[in-house]
Amino acid sequence: MEGDVVPAASRVELITRAGCHLCDDARAVVSAVCAELSMGWSERDLAGDPGLADQYSDLIPVVLVDGIEHAAWRVDAVALTRALRKP
Repeated sequence: MEGDVVPAASRVELITRAGCHLCDDARAVVSAVCAELSMGWSERDLAGDPGLADQYSDLIPVVLVDGIEHAAWRVDAVALTRALRKP
């Protein structure tokens, strides 16, 4: 996990799997967008949560915004920024 990752109370949560290159790409986008907006984010690996693995295994990486699925596989910085600027 990155040094700027904060607890799960964050608005943005990245769900990943170890060794996933798309997860690395998504992490970079989430980190950059959240840094630009001065917003924390959290990350969870599927390995530690069987229920999470059942729900998202085929979609990794997944970005949740306010607990709602925002993106899967690829994360668009503009769309994520737009979603986070909504009240």
